[in-house]
Amino acid sequence: MKKLINKKIVIAGSRKTEEMSLLIEKQGGIPVIRPLQGLLYSDESAIEQELLFCVNNRIDWFVLTTGTGTDTLLVAAERLGIHSTLIQKMKEAKVAARGYKTYALLKKLDIKPEIVDEDGTTQGLIRSMDLCDFAGKTVVVQLHGEPQPDLIQFLENRGANVIQLLPYRHVEPESSTLETLCHELSTKSIDAVCFTTAVQVRYLFEYAKRQGIADTVRESFNTRVNAVAVGKVTEEALREEGLDLVIVPESERMGAMVIELVKYYENQYLP
Repeated sequence: MKKLINKKIVIAGSRKTEEMSLLIEKQGGIPVIRPLQGLLYSDESAIEQELLFCVNNRIDWFVLTTGTGTDTLLVAAERLGIHSTLIQKMKEAKVAARGYKTYALLKKLDIKPEIVDEDGTTQGLIRSMDLCDFAGKTVVVQLHGEPQPDLIQFLENRGANVIQLLPYRHVEPESSTLETLCHELSTKSIDAVCFTTAVQVRYLFEYAKRQGIADTVRESFNTRVNAVAVGKVTEEALREEGLDLVIVPESERMGAMVIELVKYYENQYLP
């Protein structure tokens, strides 16, 4: 029996929506695309200047926080003709990695990170680096979507010379998308929302608060609409907004998130 039969499942992400839609449809569900974030790639010339600095100077540490961001930097390096040089620099330096996608990309590049996060979070990465000596070291930090003041402050407090690379920024979704989703939540005309990043949660609730309907949105999640998080960071963001139940898979994968939702409904059908 298809456990998502006739259920409307919102996909809040903007990446891999076709794959997620297919998974939902195979389980009998109806995918609804409501992208709650976008990506705005940074000025190429600025990133290129920073990459040229990286390959022409001694770098002691690379701190890489997302697979997408790391890949973006490598693509930029390819345009500059310094791709292999940058990878060699990474191999010569120590590397800290956050997230399974970052780790998987590094594995393909035959780079073994010195440090990996404890739990997929920036705070987990900071805890893992607690005993490292950064005094006087040049540390390149690839950021993801937004500045990370806690991470930068941690490194600078340890005496590091920090170079920040922000290859892309998150951008707020269209107000019409937020308005539509809030209406669907308020009328409980959808069954679940799959969140793939914490920033999607922030954009949704910031909009709801501006409109004075945050309590209504929260009540919808707590009574009728299931909130699904791709991982711990996104789950934490949802719980901070007062959600009682968040469905989250053990494996931080988009596909696993859909399967976990299927399991949840399956358990509801058990006598």
